[in-house]
Amino acid sequence: MTASPDDTRDTNGRIKLTREAVLAAALEIIDQDGVDGLSMRRLARALDRDPMILYRHAPNKAALLDGVAETVLAQLEVDRTAPDWQAQLRVVAHNYRRLALTHPNVVPLLVTRPLATPLGMRPPGTLRALEDVLALLTHAGVSGPDALHIYRALFGFLHGHVLNELQELVENPDETTDLLRLGLHRLPINDFPLLRSLAPVLADYDGAAELDRGLDILLTGLATTITGSRP
Repeated sequence: MTASPDDTRDTNGRIKLTREAVLAAALEIIDQDGVDGLSMRRLARALDRDPMILYRHAPNKAALLDGVAETVLAQLEVDRTAPDWQAQLRVVAHNYRRLALTHPNVVPLLVTRPLATPLGMRPPGTLRALEDVLALLTHAGVSGPDALHIYRALFGFLHGHVLNELQELVENPDETTDLLRLGLHRLPINDFPLLRSLAPVLADYDGAAELDRGLDILLTGLATTITGSRP
């Protein structure tokens, strides 16, 4: 049964305090002001609750950040039974890029937070994409070690791509030349002649096309080196 608006609020008209509601509010704050803008006190104000109540759903800020990463990654779907694993990984890659561009302030959490946490201690939701990709590849006949190699190569590439794409910022879109729009005129011409000369290319950057170009190289290379996959 579909929940009515009243099902999500308490008798005082406030949003019911569930883990999902806490993480959704935390994600909204991070989207607006970045990770540094999130605190338990600010989150409590957004939810109209006493800060101490939040600790029932997240014992500390670190757990809160893990939960936000889990919330975003939960939106990344993988079809485990897709007949063409390369085509499915291309879909996954574009969906990951879409999530990154929708939540750019969350990208550092997706890329860096796992570095300090062993796999078995990470929130289960952050490992779902890994398990799903492994299932997709093994279903296609790829061996376990090769499937893990493909996952690592793919997400290593994706992390690098989205970080690069998020750097492609236009300083002043109203300027008349690409050099001025990108702010590259600030760089000394004698020190950065090549970078300055590439201003039109940088200004014409197409993230989706660049992603596809990289995927063409990556997936083709992986397909020729793995063992035990079905044609």
